[in-house]
Amino acid sequence: MPEPFRPPLRQSRAVSVGTAFYSRAAALNRKQQWREWSGYLAASAYDDSHEIEYNAIREAAALIDVSPLYKYLVSGPDAERLVDRVITRDATKLAVGRVYYTSWCNEDGRVVDDGTVGRLDEQTYRWTAADPSLRWFRMNARGLDVEVEDVSERLAALAVQGPLSRELLEAVTEAEWGDLRYFGRRAGRVGSIDVDVSRTGYTGDLGYEVWVDGERAVEVWDAFVRAGGAYGARPAGMLALDVARIEAGLILIEVDFDSVRRALIPEQSFSPFELGILGRFVDFGKEASFVGRRALEAEQERGGPPRRLVGLQLDWEPLEELYRTRGLTPTLDPAPSREAVPLYSRGRQAGKATSTTWSPILKQVIALASVDAGHSEVGTRLEVEWTVEARRSRVPATVVELPFFNPERKTATVGSAS
Repeated sequence: MPEPFRPPLRQSRAVSVGTAFYSRAAALNRKQQWREWSGYLAASAYDDSHEIEYNAIREAAALIDVSPLYKYLVSGPDAERLVDRVITRDATKLAVGRVYYTSWCNEDGRVVDDGTVGRLDEQTYRWTAADPSLRWFRMNARGLDVEVEDVSERLAALAVQGPLSRELLEAVTEAEWGDLRYFGRRAGRVGSIDVDVSRTGYTGDLGYEVWVDGERAVEVWDAFVRAGGAYGARPAGMLALDVARIEAGLILIEVDFDSVRRALIPEQSFSPFELGILGRFVDFGKEASFVGRRALEAEQERGGPPRRLVGLQLDWEPLEELYRTRGLTPTLDPAPSREAVPLYSRGRQAGKATSTTWSPILKQVIALASVDAGHSEVGTRLEVEWTVEARRSRVPATVVELPFFNPERKTATVGSAS
């Protein structure tokens, strides 16, 4: 039995620490490339190139430590009422064994955060968030018979992603998972260890997330590594994950949008309708008067917000020509860019590209972008600022449907519905 995993509390430590999987992840991180994620050390890349790990996500199976997510247990007779009061989706329709992806807003209808809410039983939910949300949830729980517990420090999470992830999961748990629908969840076991498995992830591919007590996390990691060799499984870091999530059209806080809690000016806060899929998850048909509902209804009555999240596909030939005119062969950084760059239409700025990457599977340069509503229709032509040898130029691009990559296996089931 490994030593119990007891990290210092996030609010009390001055430096980042390892997650429950750190002892294993550190041994595999060849160049010791780390980045900070909510007070934890997260591997940027394990191999010489993150493209090897990306290939595992898209062609085999990848193990990704997502333990730094903030995690909360909401329980009690009024648990459903609290969830329904906060999120934009209808919590009364969330069945036991199902998971929602959703956002929650302030009174002005501006996004506080996004995350998942899974219903564990009639009175218990597991809620994940990118930012600390305990105070916000408890503020909205006033007058309700409900408990909100921060379990971020004790609950580890391992994402098992890729086309062979189901086979790997079945080998490790000795159970069948083909009938678990997309955004479903249920309990399982890895040997003698209790785990909870959700068919969720941040790669836009077939995948699962395995939730386990931190004290048993290393044993679960070892089980997946032992079985993973037969499936080409390997650990993947944040760089590979970033490429995959951009291909999947998935937004990232502090990159593609900011929480209203950090906004210094109105333009730095966002409505769910400005953030792609989050707008589709605003349910005005629900009975609860969720936080921000009136503001969002008023926004829709005005014709919607002035900005939209779109996908961009950059034209390769003009991009190649920029390098050629400077006597260079086109060289694109394989690592995704999180630097916002301006977009133009007929010489005037029309928005900004927020996440840009070369897509290995699509063989294209793609970007997520926030654009004026008038330039958000599919097929709209824009220009993206592109810098070569310290000289700024512009590259033509086309607004395209999101997600860029959406394989059938992501949502397909095998056997009876769960």
